[in-house]
Amino acid sequence: MKIGILSSGGDCPGINASIRGVGKTALSHYGMEILGIKSGFLGLLEKDYLPLDDLSLSGLLSLGGTILGTSREKPFKKILNGESEQKSQIILDHYRESGLDCLVCIGGNGTQKTAYKLSQLGLNVIGIPKTIDNDVWGTDMTFGFYTAVDIATEAIDRLHSTASSHKRVMVIELMGHKAGWITLYAGMAGGADIILLPELGYDINKVNQAIMDRTTKGKSYSIVAVGEGLEIDCKRIEKATGIETRKTTLGYVQRGGSPLAYDRILATQLGGHATELIAQGQFGRMVCLQNNQIRSIPLQETAGKLKTVPADHDLIAQGLRMGISFGIDYSIIG
Repeated sequence: MKIGILSSGGDCPGINASIRGVGKTALSHYGMEILGIKSGFLGLLEKDYLPLDDLSLSGLLSLGGTILGTSREKPFKKILNGESEQKSQIILDHYRESGLDCLVCIGGNGTQKTAYKLSQLGLNVIGIPKTIDNDVWGTDMTFGFYTAVDIATEAIDRLHSTASSHKRVMVIELMGHKAGWITLYAGMAGGADIILLPELGYDINKVNQAIMDRTTKGKSYSIVAVGEGLEIDCKRIEKATGIETRKTTLGYVQRGGSPLAYDRILATQLGGHATELIAQGQFGRMVCLQNNQIRSIPLQETAGKLKTVPADHDLIAQGLRMGISFGIDYSIIG
């Protein structure tokens, strides 16, 4: 068999480990042929390929980014007049011309949705979920998430010392437009005093009151972790509390660097299982982690869905018990 593999959407730690997991399993165990496709779906459109062998797969486990490159090319995107572009047909033609038996798509929500649409056109497709945001529906965890959380936690740790020294409110904006998984986990791990999640929204008056309550208790500074999907005005905090307030946006540094051991292992397991599904002829599925077991679900089940932080999440409940503010009326989460 001949497998095509691509990575699409934003980069994240662990993509190369998953490429390696697919490739080494396919080559060593099944004797399959591997064709790397550069720059995501754009590579299929432009016939930009990279044959992968055992030598080219060496040294990938700890390497950040993706050796195949990536892009946000969306072959099913509508053009201005409302008609679908013909890119999907070009991809189908190039898939067949290349003699591929299956296409492995490594990516987040948008990639899995595209993978499902391609499967409807007749391509044999397997999806591998990746994103630092951990918001792919149907899997308990995506590789790249814990590495991003670790980076964000270290940043919060460093802000504690400067906030304490200057008696400031330090606001740190973390990635996650619609899903606050990084903010919740890093906020809890880093000891943030106030955690604001896109799923819950916030009341600036409650944020200010939480800061003032800390001041009353003799605590001279506060750390506010906020998901990037929320707007927050530091001037309003400073005016209401009288405490100097500064904002740090961590940004793309959360995506970069070598993956943690957990993400390397998860990426390897998901990649290996993707190859197992191909060998068994089980296409149109996305590999996933559920209840600590590597499994798979139909692409149809995850396509177009988003996994967000539920209001009754255990970490939120524990945070509330510890006096952490989430900037909301707590009656809405029971």
